[in-house]
Amino acid sequence: MEQDYGQYWQTIVETMEDGLLVVAPDGTIVSLNPALERMLGYKQEELVGRPCTVLGCDHCAGVITAGGKHHCALFSQGGIKRGHCNLTRKDGGFVPVIKNAALLRDPSGEVMGGVETLTDLSAVAAKERELENLRRRMGVNNSFQGILGVSRPMLELFELIQAAAQSQAPVLILGESGTGKELVAEAIHSLSPRANKPFIKVNCAALNESLLESELFGHVRGAFTGADRDRMGRFQAARGGDFFLDEVGDLPASTQVKLLRVLQENLVERVGDHKPIPVDVRVISATHRDLRAKVAEGVFRQDLFFRVAVIPIEVPPLRERKGDIPLLTEALVERLRGRTGRNIMGVDRDALELLEAYNWPGNVRELINVLEYSFVVCKGGEIKPKHLPREVRGEKKGAVKVRTRRPGGPSKTDQDSVRQALEKCNGNRTQAARLLGVSRVTLWKWLKKMEENQR
Repeated sequence: MEQDYGQYWQTIVETMEDGLLVVAPDGTIVSLNPALERMLGYKQEELVGRPCTVLGCDHCAGVITAGGKHHCALFSQGGIKRGHCNLTRKDGGFVPVIKNAALLRDPSGEVMGGVETLTDLSAVAAKERELENLRRRMGVNNSFQGILGVSRPMLELFELIQAAAQSQAPVLILGESGTGKELVAEAIHSLSPRANKPFIKVNCAALNESLLESELFGHVRGAFTGADRDRMGRFQAARGGDFFLDEVGDLPASTQVKLLRVLQENLVERVGDHKPIPVDVRVISATHRDLRAKVAEGVFRQDLFFRVAVIPIEVPPLRERKGDIPLLTEALVERLRGRTGRNIMGVDRDALELLEAYNWPGNVRELINVLEYSFVVCKGGEIKPKHLPREVRGEKKGAVKVRTRRPGGPSKTDQDSVRQALEKCNGNRTQAARLLGVSRVTLWKWLKKMEENQR
């Protein structure tokens, strides 16, 4: 009878669809069934006798008992119920699974080992991605003209954008850096009667005074050194459409006077010429500065302020719409996964709670930088708290010690310096490169090499 039962159990183990793994107390693999062989691409003889860490279970990663004997969550926690994790296949890919595990004890209660059942979720994950792609193709998503948000402040913003789009009056978009003011300007243009006309953009903070006037209003031949031909300005190029003045608060005083004439009379004068040229444009401005304060300081013309701010629209900072963080995070992770090819499926609950608790002084742009950093340090599976920058985790940052770097790429020691620099700069690669004393291109190459080594 005992022999018959043994045969029955062997048949069950060999025919069950879920993977089965038996490990010794020290984490050595003792046995696995055919389902797990198919799931991971290994043969039994390739795994038996090897430590279970070869499977790269992210649920177990870093779990060590106080005595340091076990690295496996099963022996550390005494069991696992419906744990979600990712296992590493022989070919380097990842398999999402649900793990249930229990300890095996002898009659005296001594732990003999552990047994794990592993349910493959690859088909479920594929279906979820298929449904998400279908939803996106059908336009059933939580975006408005490419702007993500379902919180009350964002829904109110979307209503105001729709109303402003139908007006011909100038619009002033206010908001902190990184909130997406340019996206709001593009949405206003796309929804307006001018949508099929040009949408011209100029960043007022990016050009010096003389070059800015030439860009905005154009110039005639001989107007200044190097002006060897007549040139049309951006206002003329935008005829019939919308003209977006980003960082309008940085306009120099002389340019403010000329812009005022455009708004009052719909006329421009090219640099070096006094012949007025009629233009038909709607001006959309944006700034992260307090224009009323600049008016009070005498830096920004009051009459120009009232002209550009006929319809003021304020974009809420991320800290005032934290309910959108899960939605934004999911969309950004998917975008980064497609761009990098990394098998990172999302952000786990603990990490998401940290993202929701953080104050986000850099707004959505900072969230993008943080997730880009996480994609560098996370090997696969889900992004966990340890993959987030220290500041987001609420830890105080220390100084970054930059070590000597090798021309061929970052050594292991240098990689630690790169990660520390990215943490200190909240994922901003330009600032991190400056901190490390290298060019942004060099840092990009290092990060690319680090990503390749982790695959």
